[in-house]
Amino acid sequence: MKKQLSIEDLEVYSLANRVGQQIWEIVINWNYFERDTIGKQFCRSADSISANIAEGFGRFSFKENKHFCYYARGSLIETKNWIQKSLDRNLIDKDSFETINNELEILHKKLNAYINSIGNFSN
Repeated sequence: MKKQLSIEDLEVYSLANRVGQQIWEIVINWNYFERDTIGKQFCRSADSISANIAEGFGRFSFKENKHFCYYARGSLIETKNWIQKSLDRNLIDKDSFETINNELEILHKKLNAYINSIGNFSN
């Protein structure tokens, strides 16, 4: 019997979760104003990447899965915006910016590949 693929088996989902956690660990240490303004939106957009991948994965059609992955990609681009603002406003150091930004670039490529692969595998 063939094992059913689970969301945790998707590398793109695991990477998105890891990036969201890294951002949380940075933002949680900011002061109230920084967390309340940029921080909340930064965390929400980062967490939305994996949440939308998961929601799409749980749908019953390839079309719906792709649809939610497009939302995930939009959230990824939004997260890139917030990380740049965080750097510009001296809320994160250059090393943290480069590490997370590089992971977002990798995630972007993997998410695009995942979107292109949806519906191309036979059972």
